[in-house]
Amino acid sequence: MALHTLFSAYKNYKESQLFHRYIHNEMILPLLKNLPKNFDLNSIGKSVLDRPIYTVKIGHGNKRVLLWSQMHGNESTTTKAIFDVFNAIQSSDRACFDILNTCTLLFVPILNPDGAHAYTRVNANSVDLNRDAKALSQPESVVLRELFDEFKPHFCFNLHGQRTIFSAGNDDNVATLSFLSPAEETSRLVTDTRKKAMEVISLVNNYMQQVIPNQIGRYDDTYNENCVGDTFQSLNVPTILYEAGHFPNDYAREYTRELIYQSLMVALHNIATKEVSGNNYELYFDIPQNEKCFFDIIIRNAKVIENEHVVDLAFQYQEQLVDNTIIFKPILEKIEKLDDFFGHKEYNANGSLVSSPNSQEIKLGFANDFVLINNEKYSLLLSES
Repeated sequence: MALHTLFSAYKNYKESQLFHRYIHNEMILPLLKNLPKNFDLNSIGKSVLDRPIYTVKIGHGNKRVLLWSQMHGNESTTTKAIFDVFNAIQSSDRACFDILNTCTLLFVPILNPDGAHAYTRVNANSVDLNRDAKALSQPESVVLRELFDEFKPHFCFNLHGQRTIFSAGNDDNVATLSFLSPAEETSRLVTDTRKKAMEVISLVNNYMQQVIPNQIGRYDDTYNENCVGDTFQSLNVPTILYEAGHFPNDYAREYTRELIYQSLMVALHNIATKEVSGNNYELYFDIPQNEKCFFDIIIRNAKVIENEHVVDLAFQYQEQLVDNTIIFKPILEKIEKLDDFFGHKEYNANGSLVSSPNSQEIKLGFANDFVLINNEKYSLLLSES
């Protein structure tokens, strides 16, 4: 494939100034200002707290593609990947020439700068921007809609991140990437517009299965008129939802960003070099549905009270912003048998008592970095950061 050299040389394009999970305007502005002159940088509006919302336009082709990231402020993996794309697309690679010669790309690296700064899903008014497409009650939502109306894209890319709970199907394959061609109305008809988005997703899936086999999921397509993707799809613009998910031991989402970079380049190159008709959409339905089969940690066959029955303990990491760093706090979410679930990390208590190092009762909501299993100390902390 024409993109192979871009992918094999990824280390040359990975933006080293952006890493881990906390990405906000102050981090990206020096990078934006350092882009070459053929990258058209603009500030197109302000957030609730008066932070600028930036756009970057590149390319001079007739196919217009609109891409936005960090609509949810704590979903930064796709933003990192966008800057990797910026670096790669400056190369002399033939694939990049094809994209820039055929397409005009308009990026919004961070749509929700207040949420990005606070590391929250919502904006400064506690509104989920991806549930504001109809009301347009927030300045960030208005900015995106005005951009859509003015730019008149042929394709839209709605770039998100998803939690570690998701699996690709009902087994132990983690959903590292997930995609969706949103519905246009409540009956979820497979329209010509949806077919075009499905065809692009199928092309991406076909390539990425070679990289992460069985780790790609398909998001639920229940219609919601308040969601941006559903709205833009209903306006007859093929819209593709990206979800950057978990890869084993990659809580910083550094390998996932590389996969997002690859999948974006595959999608853009196919749009540039093919006439996406929607005729080849059927393979989209071969992608397994996203399910919620994972917890971050499961302690199997545990007792929380002596002489009581054996249960499983499921912990989920809660992401917290502390001193400009994201930490992962393990929180106990389930105390029951979890035979149909999987842990990204698992311990087997073998029927032993699981207790707190400080004698705190093990119950739902329990938060501690360590537990005792049969009086032996086990860490619940991440092994990498």
